[in-house]
Amino acid sequence: MLTKLLKICCTARQCTFAKPFEAMPGPRGPFGLGNLYNYMPGIGAYSWLQLHKAGQHKYEKYGSIVRETMLPGQDIVWLYDPKDIATLLNERDSPQRRSHLALARYREQRPQLYKTTGLLPTNGPDWWRLRSQLQKELSAPRSVRNFVPEVDAVTQEFLKFLEQSGAGTAIDMLPKLTRLNLELTCLLTFGARMESFAQSEQQPQSRSSRLMHAAETTNSCILPTDQGLQLWRFVETPSYRKLRRAQSYMESVALELLEQRLPGQTERASLITAYLQNPALDHSDVVGTAADLLLAGIDTTSYASAFLLYHVARHPQVQQRVYEEALKLLPDAQQPLSAEAMRTGITYTRAVLKESLRLNPISIGFGRILNQDTVLSGYFVPKGTTVVTQNMVACRQAAHFPQPLRFLPERWLTQRSALNPYLVLPFGHGMRACIARRLAEQNMHVLLLRLLRNYELIWRGTSAELDIITLLINKPNAPVLIELRLRSST
Repeated sequence: MLTKLLKICCTARQCTFAKPFEAMPGPRGPFGLGNLYNYMPGIGAYSWLQLHKAGQHKYEKYGSIVRETMLPGQDIVWLYDPKDIATLLNERDSPQRRSHLALARYREQRPQLYKTTGLLPTNGPDWWRLRSQLQKELSAPRSVRNFVPEVDAVTQEFLKFLEQSGAGTAIDMLPKLTRLNLELTCLLTFGARMESFAQSEQQPQSRSSRLMHAAETTNSCILPTDQGLQLWRFVETPSYRKLRRAQSYMESVALELLEQRLPGQTERASLITAYLQNPALDHSDVVGTAADLLLAGIDTTSYASAFLLYHVARHPQVQQRVYEEALKLLPDAQQPLSAEAMRTGITYTRAVLKESLRLNPISIGFGRILNQDTVLSGYFVPKGTTVVTQNMVACRQAAHFPQPLRFLPERWLTQRSALNPYLVLPFGHGMRACIARRLAEQNMHVLLLRLLRNYELIWRGTSAELDIITLLINKPNAPVLIELRLRSST
């Protein structure tokens, strides 16, 4: 208790001597009307689709902390300094964020299905009640490793799917990876197979194709509805209409798959089966969780996997080291991948993924709503302010990483102790970190090991550098064209 009081007193003293919030540098917009106009297509210098470039520009112009007034009374503070990011993440009480507001509205209007708005938009006690129960199945490494055999089996099917798609020629990997992660998400969440590699499921109106389209549509509508005037609260705007229709379809699939997992109807283990058996969760909680896992599990890992393969394809020496690691785990390319071997034998593979997520994280950063007055970079920032980290920009600065734009997985083996732990946070940090982080990383490790055990990857993209489109999560801005050349030792 005494320690807590001392911390409060120290914080109050820091706030007393801090520079005022109004003095923080950053764009305010003309006549104090806000800087939102600067994001309007054809008018402003920034774009919602390239927030990393906007972030870099603001850093170069204003420094390591920026206050941007979007509309009068609506400020965002952007953080680039890892010390400030650490301060933000070490806040007291349950962390809050301002995100997925239109998704929350959609679910609030459907109380017959949803008890809360779900893990993504919810804050406070409702969020913690859900989080504390849902993470039990995903937080323990041993529990996650139990999924290795099923993930490995689906990944081997995926390699056969790639062969049928034209091994030996340039393949746009992103749509293929989206099918893989749809299949894995539904298998691990519901214990159900979507058969998304089948020829019939590759048609535009198939269930798999529509589900993938609905997930991307929802993600692409989050930023436009979160920011700005939020006219969708009063009238159904085009962005809100697209989100509503996409969520309606995803919801229908989630309910269909959930119905198949009701007790007594299947013996197959899955996350939803465990949640249905949890007395602390009711049916509405599980419905919301099923919808959240579908939304979060498809595009997030697909985009991250696409950037991973892009970096590996452009660095043959990295490929060779991963191949050597894969060869030790899989002397016979057809044998099952062992969960125990994954635990101890993929040191370099882990470093490769870590380096890919440094250069191309899942999002530009993450946001919080301050639950107390805070001092950041010497400025007083009041409780209730929206603060967003700029990890992607910070991770590409020479002040934090030697040769920051080079893809060097070795830095995570030789320099790790010298690297700031608050910079590379692709899945967030702390209580609000991505609940399925370990599962997503494991899926990508299996993919990389299996793919490089069987194939050499050759980059065939038309641009030397692949950039991003910010659709809440970072998507490659061009086709991820890779040739798969079969290894003679398979």
